[in-house]
Amino acid sequence: MKISTKGRYALRLMLDLAIYDTGDPISLKDVAKRQKISEKYLEQIISVLNRGGLVKSVRGAQGGYVLRKKPPDITVGDILRLTEGDLAPVACVGKDPEECDMKSTCVTIYVWNKLAKAIADVVDNITLQDLVDESAAKADTYVI
Repeated sequence: MKISTKGRYALRLMLDLAIYDTGDPISLKDVAKRQKISEKYLEQIISVLNRGGLVKSVRGAQGGYVLRKKPPDITVGDILRLTEGDLAPVACVGKDPEECDMKSTCVTIYVWNKLAKAIADVVDNITLQDLVDESAAKADTYVI
């Protein structure tokens, strides 16, 4: 399984909104500059995150985006499922598994179910706050 640029950039976008949260909306232009991501691409991603209820759009001259929930209440899984869809490694396991003629006798489904569970265990147990904390810890390790 590979996470697309859409998923990776969505995670960076959400992390940026969390790190730079002052209570005021944050413009995509600022995020694009800090993250070195095209503003046009961020517009596509933010609309998915907005529809999914993770961010809120604030209109006007001082408009931008804010998180709808606190960083401890948003998981990496929440973000990736919005942008990537089901995170299962194969089509026969996951949220809406495809029917397979081999399902009743398939031994490898054991592997795919364990892998899907392992992926979910990781992404559903890392919050945006964990990433904010990790970012702060990394920033403390740099000596100027």
